[in-house]
Amino acid sequence: MPEDWGLTRSELRQLRRLDEPRKVQSFLDGLPYNYDTDPHTCFSPRLVLRHGRAHCLEGALLAAAAFRLAGRPPLLVDLAAVRDDDHVLAVFREGGCWGAVAKSSYTGLRFRDPVYRSLRELVMSYFPHYYNPEGEKTLRAYSRPVNLARFDPLGWMSSEEDVWYIPEHLSRIPHIRLFTPAQLRRITPMDPLLYEAGLLARRWRVVAAPAGRRAARRSA
Repeated sequence: MPEDWGLTRSELRQLRRLDEPRKVQSFLDGLPYNYDTDPHTCFSPRLVLRHGRAHCLEGALLAAAAFRLAGRPPLLVDLAAVRDDDHVLAVFREGGCWGAVAKSSYTGLRFRDPVYRSLRELVMSYFPHYYNPEGEKTLRAYSRPVNLARFDPLGWMSSEEDVWYIPEHLSRIPHIRLFTPAQLRRITPMDPLLYEAGLLARRWRVVAAPAGRRAARRSA
């Protein structure tokens, strides 16, 4: 594949600025969450840049594209839940450890520093923060990393149409269970304070601050 993967100079310039995982996360945090439900969307990285919004999977796709332009493999991991939506991470490795970038309207389901020695360890860091409106902890399984280079013949990075074939693939591949039946019976409901903290991302937005610092402002 050519190095531009079908992207325009402007699109390449935007993505190449995101040359570190933390920069990718900051960019995703600044995008409005894509709550569109009619019709449902699955934007390619090009369409995310064009429309200026993203949901979980769309954010992960853009992050994977930015990783690729920075010389990293474009890897996604699917987190599977019960009585809840799945969550998708764009994962990366530094110093032999795993980290992740993610778009979410829940505070605790976003960035992870590359300090996790295994993929399972990384995934388990999301467990206390992964819950449904009823307060159930819902994370149950995860996939092995999927390298999106497999979809290069379909032009996933620059597609002008929704890329539904990617979530369809993620839903079909094997997932690794995290818990035994006995462990599942012992899982407690969410702590009320942690439940409320997880919703802060819906009421606050991250904005740029001087000297590279980050600040939060209350959304209107």
